[in-house]
Amino acid sequence: MRDVAKPADADFPQAGIDFPPIGGLLKRSFDIAGSLIGLVALSPLFVMVALLVKFSDGGPIFYGHSRIGRGGRIFPCLKFRTMVQNGEQVLAAYLAANPEANAEWVATRKLKNDPRVTRVGAVLRKLSLDELPQIINILQGDMSLVGPRPVVRDELEIYGSSAVYYLKSRPGLTGLWQVSGRNDVSYDSRVAFDRHYVENWSLFEDIRIIIKTVPAVWMSRGCY
Repeated sequence: MRDVAKPADADFPQAGIDFPPIGGLLKRSFDIAGSLIGLVALSPLFVMVALLVKFSDGGPIFYGHSRIGRGGRIFPCLKFRTMVQNGEQVLAAYLAANPEANAEWVATRKLKNDPRVTRVGAVLRKLSLDELPQIINILQGDMSLVGPRPVVRDELEIYGSSAVYYLKSRPGLTGLWQVSGRNDVSYDSRVAFDRHYVENWSLFEDIRIIIKTVPAVWMSRGCY
């Protein structure tokens, strides 16, 4: 399932630069220890969700969407599949028939009422359980427990001069934006959160964000 990491598009002058990862060995050790503990502790839930996804429509359990990681390298960001298998066609038809939804998509690259999401997928997203497979991404070194929200190429263009801060860090399973309003904040605010996180990283801040993630998910605050 794992794709070979490859350089991001050459349109990004920062892409391909081997930025030293923020936090160095300390942050990486924390990521490995935390993700191993999480994988063992959550393994029963992991199996249950996998079975729910498989039996809901018989399709694949996992979905790997290409995201940009540290230094501009592209990796498959793993999730439990929450959308129908012909999602691209469904989305295109929906946006063509709904101008307001199309404007929302252009502005945020997300839809509050996404026609591609399955019934099981809607529950997984509400509880953020669809992101559990990203623990595997963390163990592989593509992601971190805490970091900027993983983005696609089009989104990184919106970052402008702040893209360099994103590229200095591994994307996170959780992060400052998730515990600060998530989808309730503007995109400019998300970029500002990512930049602030990278500029002010500390292990204490990572632990604080992880602790704050639990009630944020429990209350489903600002979820998709």
